[in-house]
Amino acid sequence: MQEATYWIEKLGLTAHPEGGYFRETYRATECIATDALPERFPGARSFSTAIYFLLRQSEISTFHRIRSDEIWFWHAGGALTIFMIAPDGALTEQRLGANPENNELFQVVVPAGAWFAARPDADTEFVLVSCTVAPGFDFTDFEMVTRTKLTAQFPQHGNVIAALTLK
Repeated sequence: MQEATYWIEKLGLTAHPEGGYFRETYRATECIATDALPERFPGARSFSTAIYFLLRQSEISTFHRIRSDEIWFWHAGGALTIFMIAPDGALTEQRLGANPENNELFQVVVPAGAWFAARPDADTEFVLVSCTVAPGFDFTDFEMVTRTKLTAQFPQHGNVIAALTLK
């Protein structure tokens, strides 16, 4: 099995603001006009975008949200758990990996507007995934959140929030 550094180098991944490593691999050249999008989008967006994303064992993808649906696809390494908090406060956990006996799926959908974070399993050296976003990702649609703000909004999930946010 290849190590994380192999994939980071071979795929040309760079540090991501929320944690881990990424590289955009696709951005549709055609766009959806602003007036054809829901009001939550402040401007036109590419039809779709895709990235590679890698987390090493001790890394997390901290809680954040975007304005579009995001689909995660497992490629290599161990498993991870995606934690999602819906606007109504419901917390769900989905496992992404290659072992259905451990309730792992090859793909997980994160709905638009949900706060979400990801963490590799403790025994996972790394996990390599792809993420697609439609309408396409734009950094103006990306919102990171502080532990204090998210805990104030969802105090019932304080332990999960504390583990998956920056101070």
